[in-house]
Amino acid sequence: MTDGLASLVIAGLAFCGSHVVLSSTRLRGSLRDQLGENGFLAVYSLTAVVTGAWFLVAYSHASTVPLWPKHTWTALVPVVVMPLATVLLIAGFTTPNPTTVGMERSVRADDPAPGVLRVTRHPVMWAIGLWAISHAIANGDLRSLIFFGGLGGLALGGTVLIDRKKRLALGSDWSRLAALTSNLPFLAVVSGRSRLRWRDISLLRLIAGLLLYAVLYRAHGVITGTPVIIP
Repeated sequence: MTDGLASLVIAGLAFCGSHVVLSSTRLRGSLRDQLGENGFLAVYSLTAVVTGAWFLVAYSHASTVPLWPKHTWTALVPVVVMPLATVLLIAGFTTPNPTTVGMERSVRADDPAPGVLRVTRHPVMWAIGLWAISHAIANGDLRSLIFFGGLGGLALGGTVLIDRKKRLALGSDWSRLAALTSNLPFLAVVSGRSRLRWRDISLLRLIAGLLLYAVLYRAHGVITGTPVIIP
């Protein structure tokens, strides 16, 4: 492994590891007791920004080692997947979610799982995961597998860790939320446990998500330095 790829692995371990350690171990409680909620969030955010910047810089400097050939279908994966990801992202950020820090009280609402939460109770995490996995497939090289694979694994693995914490934190209210939602997108709907009401997601959120996709698609070359190319 070249020095650039080794640095990428180390940066990825620092970024992903710090997220898990600070959010899902006893250290979280200890820091919150010592620093208070706001102090802990400041430490968490600063750590995420610093290690995230390191991970991104390491990715940009790592050598490209092809793992599989690029085909039309691999290039089309993010083109097809990203509209769902951007809709999940916009709707997730604008919908009260009991699994989000500071929004736990919304589980006691008449409808604890409004709109996009009927698709998945972790819409933002799945948006990140779909973005990451689809881009790893499209790029087909080792540095992308490390970078996007790390981000995707952190996001989707994070949904499991969040469920574990919220199951304990919400107590009996968790059963009410879990009965209407699923972690895996659309599983609660397909299994008949929930009914997806598109009007609750709202046309505005759907349009905003698709507009974000269009902007990202058109500006991909400006943002990343690599335009979207379909062989």
